[in-house]
Amino acid sequence: MPLPRLLRRLLPLAFLLGLGWFLWLQVRPVLSELDNPLSPTPRITVTHNTVLQKVESLGRLELVRYQFRDVVEYKKSTYRFLPDAKVALIVAGNAVGCLDLRKVRPQDVVLEGDSVLRLALPAPELCTWQVDHAKSKVYSVENGFFQDAELVDAGYKYAEANVRTAALQSGILAQTTQNAEQILRPMLETMTGRRVVLVPRLENPLLPARR
Repeated sequence: MPLPRLLRRLLPLAFLLGLGWFLWLQVRPVLSELDNPLSPTPRITVTHNTVLQKVESLGRLELVRYQFRDVVEYKKSTYRFLPDAKVALIVAGNAVGCLDLRKVRPQDVVLEGDSVLRLALPAPELCTWQVDHAKSKVYSVENGFFQDAELVDAGYKYAEANVRTAALQSGILAQTTQNAEQILRPMLETMTGRRVVLVPRLENPLLPARR
């Protein structure tokens, strides 16, 4: 048989073999899942619709962070003839002191000669205070009477309020002012090339109401 005629007969066969191999590659993943239906490959579908709700201008300069650790026992008397419900929490919390630089007014910045800048700073603030739930845990719950979740939530709310109180009593606002002198003044001197003097801003006292 001449060679060209043999090639013409083999070409369709080669084409069919190639087509069959291609189809096998396409269906093999599906067949492997059918062979093992008890542990199929999981298919994850995620849909979301992110909406921008609010844009805020941030001007708070965080200057100090206090970290607290406390053991809180929260007790609640609900029923007269039943023992008190109690929850014990090991609480970690933190509070941040800052200055809100958005409150700096043009009249608060005074240039004295060619070498001094005097800046009247707004009062320091307690920016945030919160319980760090990742480092906190429930130690025990007693007599919850099927309200353990509500009791724990109330205990954490009390602990969060106590973080604020403890931060203020520990002098976080004074420390914020001190850190402003150490951090903000060198930064401003580098930016302006002047000696910077930071002073607390004196708020105008409220005028007595007219009768």
